[in-house]
Amino acid sequence: AFDAGEVPVGAVLLSPSGKIYSDRNRTRERSLPHAHAEHLVISEAAADLGDWRLEGCILYSTLEPCLMCAGLAVLARIPRIIYGAWDKRFGAFGSVTDVLSMVGLNHYPSAFGGCRAEESSALLKLFFRTHGR
Repeated sequence: AFDAGEVPVGAVLLSPSGKIYSDRNRTRERSLPHAHAEHLVISEAAADLGDWRLEGCILYSTLEPCLMCAGLAVLARIPRIIYGAWDKRFGAFGSVTDVLSMVGLNHYPSAFGGCRAEESSALLKLFFRTHGR
């Protein structure tokens, strides 16, 4: 993502069978505001597995998911989300808002942040310094 001029966020979704889906941010490349790494791997896995319910899958992201991606993970019933750096601008698992505190959702995943957070944060800071956004 970094080399392609995209905000350097990557995501991996691991299915219960061990199949791995991975992608990166592609919003600029595809001119689509929803082409976030998490959105792309969730969509790919659902299509490949033939089910929009991704129960038993684990979503990994280098950055705390935004509200859109967190909402998509809830809708897809992904039970576990693990992310790296906290997103103080758009994070939806506690940094800015917390989808887990919303009342009435049909599914509440567990979310854990801080996995290799320093590395993810350093890459993001370098990107914004060098790309001026």
